[in-house]
Amino acid sequence: MDNRVFRAMADPTRRRILELLRRGELSAGEIGRHFSASQPTISRHLAVLRDAGLIRDERRGTHVVYRLNTTVLQEWLAWLLERFGEERPRP
Repeated sequence: MDNRVFRAMADPTRRRILELLRRGELSAGEIGRHFSASQPTISRHLAVLRDAGLIRDERRGTHVVYRLNTTVLQEWLAWLLERFGEERPRP
């Protein structure tokens, strides 16, 4: 598993951004309204998430819209469960 995913998921602000995007696409401004941090700080968090492959961005006119990349999230969760999930007795 790529270390960038772990670095991205280690921060509570980035985890909260992922929770927000779970509801649907949002612009950087819409995401920023949920935090007291400055817009440049939110932009840096978005860049870390994008670099880790956890989100995708798309330019729409003057706005950039962000959405989850569920494929990477599913791979990350599967990796975690495989290594740290409960052992189940074999039949």
